[in-house]
Amino acid sequence: MPATPFASPPHSAEAERSTLGALLLDPEKLVDVASELKPADFHDPVYRAIYTAMLTLKERHTPVDFVTLHDELKDHEQVRATGGATFLAQLASHVPTASNAAAYAKIIREKSLYRRLIEVGQTMTTLASTEEIPATEAIERAEQELLALSRHSSTDKPQHIADIGAESYERYAQLHEAEDKTALFGLRTGFPALDLLLTGLTPGHLMIVAARPSMGKTSLALDIARHAAGEQGKQVAVFSLEMAKQELMDRIIAGMLGIETWRLKKGDLTQEDFERMGTIFDGLKKHPIYIDDDPDTTIANLRSKARRQQMEFGLDLLVIDYLQLIEVTDRASGENRTQQVSHISRSLKNLARELGCPIIALSQLSRSVEQRSPPIPILADLRDSGSIEQDADSVVMLYRESAYNEDAADQGLTDLYVRKNRSGPTGRVELQFNHARMSFQTRGMQT
Repeated sequence: MPATPFASPPHSAEAERSTLGALLLDPEKLVDVASELKPADFHDPVYRAIYTAMLTLKERHTPVDFVTLHDELKDHEQVRATGGATFLAQLASHVPTASNAAAYAKIIREKSLYRRLIEVGQTMTTLASTEEIPATEAIERAEQELLALSRHSSTDKPQHIADIGAESYERYAQLHEAEDKTALFGLRTGFPALDLLLTGLTPGHLMIVAARPSMGKTSLALDIARHAAGEQGKQVAVFSLEMAKQELMDRIIAGMLGIETWRLKKGDLTQEDFERMGTIFDGLKKHPIYIDDDPDTTIANLRSKARRQQMEFGLDLLVIDYLQLIEVTDRASGENRTQQVSHISRSLKNLARELGCPIIALSQLSRSVEQRSPPIPILADLRDSGSIEQDADSVVMLYRESAYNEDAADQGLTDLYVRKNRSGPTGRVELQFNHARMSFQTRGMQT
C-alpha cells in the first residue's frame, strides 16, 4: 500500500485479532466469514498471512486447528518472529466466544474500504499532479476507480441454485397466470408486442435501433424513454449527439400533448392545449429523464458522464443518439473508421454491463439498403462495422414503405424488424408512426 498522510491507515488490530481467534475456536464460522472477508482486507501482514493459511486449509478440506495452522505457517518468517504456536494459542484465548466472528469481520471490511478510498484519493492526486495523460482521461480513470470501489463495498453473496430455483418458479408461475405478461418483464419499452419478443430490457442489455434517416429512430427512443420514466419510474438519461435538448423537449411535449410538433414550435395551441400543457409540465417532475446535448462526443466523455449520472441519481436506462457520431480519442483514434466503430460498440456493451443498466444506441444504416427492392434493412446494412451486430444483445431495424412510396396505402405503418435477439426469437412488430407528432403507437406483431 502506498504511503498515506496518516500516521496509521484506518484499521482495527483488535478486530483482526478477534476474528482469527473466533475462527480458531469455531472453524465452521470460516464458511460465513470467507464470503465477506478477503485476505487483503487485513491490514496487519501477520494476521493476513494467518487468515490466508486458514482459507488454504479449508480449500484442501483440511481441519483448521492449532496443529494444522502452525504447520501451514512454519516457514513464514513474520509469524515465527511473533511467537509461532504460542502466538496462535494466544489468539484463541483472546476471545470468549466465536459467535461474534461475523461482527468482527464487518469491522475489518469497513476499515479496509476506508484504506482503499485513501488509495483512490492518492491515485486521483497523482493523476492530477503528474499531468502525464489528458485531464479527461484522468477523470475517467478516477471515476472508474470510485465505481469499482462502490461495487467492492457490495456484500451480495452467491446463491445456491435451489434458492434461485425457488425464486424462478414463483416468477414462472406468475408469468404463466398473468394476462399481461409484459408487466412482469424487465424494463419495458411501452410497446407490448416488442416487449413480448425482447422480454423487456434487462441490466447490461445493449439494444441497437437502426434505420435510414427520417424513419423515426429518435422518436422511438424518446417514446421508450418517456414510458420508462413516466410509467415505470425509471431513471433515464438521454445523450443526444445530434439534436439540441430544446428540440428533444419539443418532441417529448408534443408527444405527451398529442399534437403536431410544428404547432408547438409556432405557439399554435388551443386554450385546451395550453391548459393541458400546464398539467404536463407539473407532471414532468415525476418523469426522471435527464437530457445531455454536450457537443463533446468522445466515448471517454460519454462513459464519464454516464458513471456520474449513475452515482448521483441512479441510472436505469441510457439512450445514445447516435452511435456513428461518437468519437474515440484513445489508442483506437489512429485506426480506420470500421475499427473505431467496433471499438465504440464494444465500449458501449462493456459500459452497459459496468453500469448494470440497458443501453439503447441508435445507429445509421448504409445506403446499400436502398439498392434492394423493397429496401427492407438486414443486419449487413449496419453502417461502418459488423461488430455492432456482434456486440449487441438485440438489433431492431425500422422500415416504412411510405418513405419510399408516396402512394403507400398506410402512410404511417412502420415495421420494426427484430433482426437479432439474444434472449428470444426474431420477428416483426408493426407500429403506427404519427409524423406530425413524431411519436409511435402500437398496432400488432407478426413473427
